[in-house]
Amino acid sequence: MKRIIIIVAIVLVAGLAFYGFSGSGEGQVPAPQAVSVPVLTIGQGQAVTYQEYPVTVEGRVNVEIRPQVDGYLDKVFVDEGAFVKAGQPIFKINENRYRELLNNAQGSLNAAEGALMNAKLEVEKMTPLVEGKVVSEYQLKNAKASVKIAEANKRQAEAAVASAKINLGYTLITAPVNGYITRLPKKQGNLVSAADPTPLTLLSDIDEVYAYFSIGEADFIAFKEKYEGNTLSDKLKKLPPVTLVMADNSEYEQKGKIDMVDGQFDRTTGAITLRASFPNAKGLLRSGNTGRVKLGISHANAIVVPQAATAEIQDKVFVYIVDKDNKVTRTPITISGKTGTDYLIKEGLKAGDRIVYKGFETLADGTVVVPEKVQEEVVSK
Repeated sequence: MKRIIIIVAIVLVAGLAFYGFSGSGEGQVPAPQAVSVPVLTIGQGQAVTYQEYPVTVEGRVNVEIRPQVDGYLDKVFVDEGAFVKAGQPIFKINENRYRELLNNAQGSLNAAEGALMNAKLEVEKMTPLVEGKVVSEYQLKNAKASVKIAEANKRQAEAAVASAKINLGYTLITAPVNGYITRLPKKQGNLVSAADPTPLTLLSDIDEVYAYFSIGEADFIAFKEKYEGNTLSDKLKKLPPVTLVMADNSEYEQKGKIDMVDGQFDRTTGAITLRASFPNAKGLLRSGNTGRVKLGISHANAIVVPQAATAEIQDKVFVYIVDKDNKVTRTPITISGKTGTDYLIKEGLKAGDRIVYKGFETLADGTVVVPEKVQEEVVSK
């Protein structure tokens, strides 16, 4: 019996030794070590977020060039895409018909002037005869009335001459402004008319271009409340410059300025149109360009977090907050906008909070970490 008890005791001691329960404590499983992670402290400061709106670009002046008289095109002085200066000839309509009309009108004027001269001579002849009572006063009055009729006929003939000169002048079509010529649907020899639905060409002055875009009513109310000023004109003067993002996602080299707000909302869309002006001395932009205008909105005392310090899980964005005991808690945040590669935080964080900057993918709630300071250039904005 004693032998059995001794054997059992030996087995128990050997088992305890195998599983690390020796009296000296050697062989125990070590507690998990804290993980070293970069941690940044959240602060408040000035931030700028951007909103983008699709735009259509138009030249400062877009003119439809239309004929004002009918006739055949004798000459086309320019080519498609050419730059023309104000007053430069563009088209020439055959003038023969209008030259003849002017000659006829001039002849009628000459006849009217001769009739007026005869009527005045008749008055001069009748005046002494009436004074000598050779003829009646009635005949003199009739002669004076003839003078007035002749004067009216002369004025009418002068108006016809002026009209004929204007029509003759319309046969030479010149550029009303500086700009670029677009397509030329009518070629030399084509018959053109003032009633044609299609213009001869379009002329676009693009030394400065306008980018038109629309914003919703809620955005417009926020826009008005954001900037100081008693009137909308005062608020527009305080707006920061805007950026034009072109179709290839590159940014146009010149900044623009919002200088016009439409007088009313579109009842169909509930939006209102704004206009931004951009200098275009190099002619890089043309009427019909599309793109996006990027508006910067300043935020005072904003809380900004790098996107790299957040995790998106099931359409929610989280950060890993480090408490005073250096324990990690995954916390959802609400984002109100973006500025560069950063998020602007609406809810979920406050100034002074600490969050894990990198390496949070494997951290579970309650994990103790060893904070490492993030370099200043990473967190400064």
